[in-house]
Amino acid sequence: MKRGLFITFEGPDGSGKTTVSTAVTKQLEKDGYKVRYTREPGGSKIAELIRNLILDPENTDMDARTEALLYAASRRQHLVDKVLPALEEGITIISDRFVDSSLAYQGCGRQIGIDEVYEINLFAIENHLPDKTIFLNIDAETGLERIAKGRTYLDRLDQESIEFHERVHEGYQKVIEKYADRMIVVDASREVEEVVQQTYQIVKGLLDEAGNA
Repeated sequence: MKRGLFITFEGPDGSGKTTVSTAVTKQLEKDGYKVRYTREPGGSKIAELIRNLILDPENTDMDARTEALLYAASRRQHLVDKVLPALEEGITIISDRFVDSSLAYQGCGRQIGIDEVYEINLFAIENHLPDKTIFLNIDAETGLERIAKGRTYLDRLDQESIEFHERVHEGYQKVIEKYADRMIVVDASREVEEVVQQTYQIVKGLLDEAGNA
């Protein structure tokens, strides 16, 4: 049996990752592709419990390294519970966030360092990196404006300063450069329907090329 592809969606807050990745997954399922949507942090029972702890707005005193370790723990549980079993069954996983988020958010946003955060996560993921990553590119200010208009609930990271989110965006640019061979950058500042259609064609092309119909 051909192994499924591991495709992740990344981008700053407000880039439309969840909207686009879920829409793309639904269209691919409708077209007969064996795909499954999941998300981080969370995606499985224990990982979701850790997600709640990380994103709770009440936990404002959480240490930056504690946060990074919790993300890695959630990622590990999600990987073994959901991602790896599906890939072995020949199902393509479309994940809303994975390790690149930690490199940008904790490595640069929290200023721990990309290499330091990667070392924490290397233990968790055991070299299981995505086959391809769709990066939805949008500047921090526009992303936060979208969040303010479209959400009634803001989690702990949504409420961070513009300076934090600008560091996250800069961190993603470093990640894109570091992993250029698997990164596909999409302009997320356009209308969401345009972004969905472009991204759908990209992911469909990846599946067709790999023979994962």
